[in-house]
Amino acid sequence: MTNRSVAAIMLRLAPLSLIARGGEALLPVLLAAWFGRSQATDVYWFCWACFTLAGSLLFSAYQDSALIPIVVHERTAAPGRLPALVAALTGNTLVYGSALAALVALATLGGLRLRYAGADLTLALQLLPALALGLVVLSLRTCYGAVLNAEHAFAISPIASALAMASNLGLVAMARGALGVRAVPLGALAGELVGTTALALALNRRGLWARPTLARPEPLERFRRLVSSEVAGAAITRLNPVIDQWVAGLAGIVGGGTLLRYAGDLALVPTSILQATLLSVLVSRLAAHHADGRCDRLAATLRGTLLAVTGYLVAGSLVVYLCRGPLTRLVFLHGAMDPAAVAEMTALLPWYLVGVLPFGLLLVLARAHVALQNSRIMLAMGVLNAVSNLVLDVALVRPLGLRGVALATSITHAVVALAFWWRLRPRLGAYDANRAGGAPRSPAGPQ
Repeated sequence: MTNRSVAAIMLRLAPLSLIARGGEALLPVLLAAWFGRSQATDVYWFCWACFTLAGSLLFSAYQDSALIPIVVHERTAAPGRLPALVAALTGNTLVYGSALAALVALATLGGLRLRYAGADLTLALQLLPALALGLVVLSLRTCYGAVLNAEHAFAISPIASALAMASNLGLVAMARGALGVRAVPLGALAGELVGTTALALALNRRGLWARPTLARPEPLERFRRLVSSEVAGAAITRLNPVIDQWVAGLAGIVGGGTLLRYAGDLALVPTSILQATLLSVLVSRLAAHHADGRCDRLAATLRGTLLAVTGYLVAGSLVVYLCRGPLTRLVFLHGAMDPAAVAEMTALLPWYLVGVLPFGLLLVLARAHVALQNSRIMLAMGVLNAVSNLVLDVALVRPLGLRGVALATSITHAVVALAFWWRLRPRLGAYDANRAGGAPRSPAGPQ
């Protein structure tokens, strides 16, 4: 493990990460300008929300997950086994990811038939194949990125993401006239293929590439046991965008689901930067401290990170709030997007912004539990997240309209962040007691 601090690594990664995240932030802006708000965009965002739910079953298995501690351990104990592990991860992801994507696509058909008919249903059916294939390739790209992050090759993933987004935007720009909204998932699929290829080449240069297999070596089985609760919890949490899109229809605003999506994306820009520059580095560092038994350094790193994140997100949220009117007009008032829609997004922003700090702290605390191999908590947190969001959505949409859906999301973030901290406090207290009593001891296994 390198001796560079988390902050030093973040500063080195920041330019690359901001370029990659800049492309991701540009996507909804361009989609708003190219397609505006319409029934067709609502169809797309509903399908997107459904496949995001499915994607959590695969994506969350790798992104800042228990895979990082596993690879860290293998690099120390038996580095020669890493290529076989990567080969097994590739093969199993392709096979089981494809099967899952097909099953979810079939299940999504049922939901689509309940909500859409005629031309809208036809459009939804045309979107499904590219969304399903993109889901599998995204999972493979996330898997490779996690392995490289565990190897401390943090700069490769943002480069691959930037290449993926450039390919995505280029294809959509060229095909939107002929295909309309159908170009969006095709662009995403093309981008994921480009990004995954870049990561595979990086693995090959580091000697970690091998022909995909369906083998199940012991590290893969250990990873499967650790990650099952993370995947289940993330899958349940990913119900929230689907529920939000569904409940938005109760507000009676044309394109309401689209407006929620764009306003939420803009409000969460500060946390997007946080995810790009901090979280993978933090998981790797905390996992190393945990594996080495350096409990005092683990607790100090986590507390310092929480303090720094709080200051950053408060400042970022305040800037977005003060500039919300000019900002939404600058970002979204282009092309097919109408002034009334931009005004509604401006009104939605404050309701999302109150949840930015809790969401950022939630992200950090969740990664701390993963690094401590306390993954079993994730299922309960996923249930708490989804139930809280559903109850609050239903309770607040009638009196507040779309603002109620945004506020429900913010309150849910706060509830889950407090629950994560409450479950982590005893562990940190034990570390403090160990430090006060003498040399730090190796921490216990997962709780």
